[in-house]
Amino acid sequence: MTTQLAAYATSTGEAFQFWVLATVAVIGALCTVFMKKTVHSALCLAGTMIVLAVFYLANGAYFLGIVQIVVYTGAIMMLFLFVVMLVGVTAADSLRETIKGQRWLALLCGVGFGVLLFAGIANASLKDFAGLGTANAHGNVQGLAALIFTKYVFAFELTGALLITAAVGAMVLTHRERTERARTQRELAEQRVREGAQVPPLPAPGVYARHNAVDIAGLLPDGTPSELTVNRTLRDRGQIRDVSDQALSDLKALEQHAAERLERAKPEPTRKRTEEASK
Repeated sequence: MTTQLAAYATSTGEAFQFWVLATVAVIGALCTVFMKKTVHSALCLAGTMIVLAVFYLANGAYFLGIVQIVVYTGAIMMLFLFVVMLVGVTAADSLRETIKGQRWLALLCGVGFGVLLFAGIANASLKDFAGLGTANAHGNVQGLAALIFTKYVFAFELTGALLITAAVGAMVLTHRERTERARTQRELAEQRVREGAQVPPLPAPGVYARHNAVDIAGLLPDGTPSELTVNRTLRDRGQIRDVSDQALSDLKALEQHAAERLERAKPEPTRKRTEEASK
């Protein structure tokens, strides 16, 4: 097989790997954009990054593949997930526009980027095929460093500047500037009293409910569960455990049955046995 033919020929295993993993990567990228929940989008993006790492490893770019898994998927994406889980992002926050017309501008930029991408792919041509052996002759890391810091140094620096600009722009867009003075605790308390809202702190979950878990509602004096004792997120998800009268009565019957069994299992008193022996 000549060098020119090897540039355009792939084996059955390589073709199968490409089409399967490419399909998974595209589906993950689309789910990242169209998923409604932020956590699901982040997980789909992590899956796409792992597939890209497999592509790097299959093409002999071992350093890029390991960096893709360890740095991007293992560190940055997990950091995103932890931030999302700790801070919390709702659908209302994601649909609120801080800059008018930003969606149309983003659509225009996306269309322009797509035109440039397809034009570059259409005009690309492969004349010479060096192969992995020639590219990694002095080591994969050394070859990558030589390309980044010599031939593509300006493109690399421009990419770094774009990433920094994107990070700063994200912070600016998500920053909420306070336009009025923050109210003190006394003012907030006076407002709650005027509005007739919950003046004292919310009751803790599980009070008088035989358990203090966060998903168990506390009981009022009449035995009915109080919705104020459980987090609103758990209420919306329907993840509150039942503490109704029927559940409590079943638990009481079970405890009474266990107590009766323990009473029957107790040994007789020593005095009673002594009297029976004397008779």
